[in-house]
Amino acid sequence: MAFGKMAFNARLVRTVLALLLCARAGLGFSVAGHHEGTCEANGSIYYVGEWYFLDSDHCTQCECTADGSACARTECTSLPAACIHVSHYPTDCCPRCERIGCEYRGVVYDLGQNFQPSECEQCTCDSDGIARCLVADCAPPPCVNPVYQPGKCCPECQEGPNCYVDDSRTQVIPAGDPVWVDPCTKCRCHDGQDAGYWEGNRLATCSRLKNCSPEQPSVQQN
Repeated sequence: MAFGKMAFNARLVRTVLALLLCARAGLGFSVAGHHEGTCEANGSIYYVGEWYFLDSDHCTQCECTADGSACARTECTSLPAACIHVSHYPTDCCPRCERIGCEYRGVVYDLGQNFQPSECEQCTCDSDGIARCLVADCAPPPCVNPVYQPGKCCPECQEGPNCYVDDSRTQVIPAGDPVWVDPCTKCRCHDGQDAGYWEGNRLATCSRLKNCSPEQPSVQQN
C-alpha cells in the first residue's frame, strides 16, 4: 500500500515538472473556439492583415489585427446632379448612377440636347439635369375664329381678319370696308392696326341711319 502511494506521488511530481518546463519554454495553450492571430466574421476565419466587408453591411470594411477586427464605414460619394436613373445592387455599398440627362414629361434627353416638346416650346437639357424651355408668345390673331394647324405654334386666320357685329357674337363680318349688316346698320371691323384692339372684345363699330326701318330699306351709301 505504501509503495503504491509513493508511485502516485512520483507521477504527480513528474507532471508538475513537465508543466513548469513548458511554461518556461513559452509554450501556450489555446482555448477551445479561439485561434490566436485570426478574426472570425461572416462565418469565416481571417488572418491578421486581411481585409473584408461585412456580409450584413456592405458599406463596412474591416481589417483583422492582432487586437481583433478594426472596422470603418465607407462614405458614398454624391451622385451627379443630372442623374436620372439610380440603381442599388444588393452586393454594392453605394448606389450607382446608370444614366445622366433630363427627364421632361416622361421623355429622357441627353445633357446639352435641344428639343421641341411642342410647337410652341424650345427646350435645352442643362448640365444640372433640368430642362429649361422658352415658350413662344403668340400675338392675338386678328380674327374671332382662328385655327390651330398641326406643326404650327400660333393660330391662323384662315378666313382673314374679321370681328363680331355685336355682343351676341352670332354674326361675323370681314375686316376692311364697312359692311351693311341690315338695311339701316353699317358696321366696320378694326383693321388690326389699332393698338390693343385684338386684346379686347373684338366687336365692330356700327352706325345706324336715322329714321330708318329695316322693313322699309333705304338707299345704302358707302
